[in-house]
Amino acid sequence: MPSAEKLLNDYLAYLEIEKNRSPKTRESYERYLRLFLKESGIKDIAGLTEEAVRDFRVSLARRNIKKNTQAYYVIAIRNFLKFLLKRDYAVLAPDKIELPKVSRRDIEVLDYSELERLLAAPKGNSLRALRDRAILETFFSTGLRLAELCSLPRYIDLERGEISVRGKGDKLRIVFLADSTRKAIKEYLNKRTDTEEKLFVSLTKSGGVIGPITTRAVERLVDHYGRVAGIPKKLHPHQIRHSFATDLLINGADIRSVQALLGHANIATTQIYTHLTNKELREVHQAFHGRRRK
Repeated sequence: MPSAEKLLNDYLAYLEIEKNRSPKTRESYERYLRLFLKESGIKDIAGLTEEAVRDFRVSLARRNIKKNTQAYYVIAIRNFLKFLLKRDYAVLAPDKIELPKVSRRDIEVLDYSELERLLAAPKGNSLRALRDRAILETFFSTGLRLAELCSLPRYIDLERGEISVRGKGDKLRIVFLADSTRKAIKEYLNKRTDTEEKLFVSLTKSGGVIGPITTRAVERLVDHYGRVAGIPKKLHPHQIRHSFATDLLINGADIRSVQALLGHANIATTQIYTHLTNKELREVHQAFHGRRRK
């Protein structure tokens, strides 16, 4: 009977080679599953029981771990079991393990006036101001994730206004640059005199380039300009991505196109944005429904 350690290593290799999952996805699955096997004392396949999974979930819940984080553990366990079934091992059926119900939090988006103030917040023609303006413009023009933006290469075809992005699951997609974004990036790059290969760079206080920009630096940058723009809430890059998606939907884009632009593997992930456009439908209803009853 194969050990749990061997089965786990086989599964991780399967994720990396056959499923072509990113290194970060592999690392996350390894972390979730190793904790499960360790805390459940599972040594071989016989230990993968419904009771072991239930006890582990109780343990996670008692530690006040967030529901969505608990869901990640459960998804990892279910997918591990699916893999074992494909390899003809007699294990617990994955569909016997129910996912925890995760409350769908309201997504915060920016009003268009807030967005305009944010994009106009970086002032001046210093390298820092030009960089920051280009970053904010790129976020709203493309809907990129934070890590995707930080990974962009310096040498992109600004004339075409298209960028190939490698997103989650190592999947490629095309995003597009608005004219204002192309202009902002061009002005920023014209000011650069360094040889760093990433598009966006970290700067010293005096404006010297010290390497690729970090995700934490971009988070601070976005929050800073949110305060400069008078936006009364803590601002995160993902809120600009949310605004990108809802702006497209409100202006008539179909949901499949928005899914492709965002790089969502599942249409259900994109559908969380549709409730944000329902206020537009409410206004139509109020304006036109039952007029003759008045």
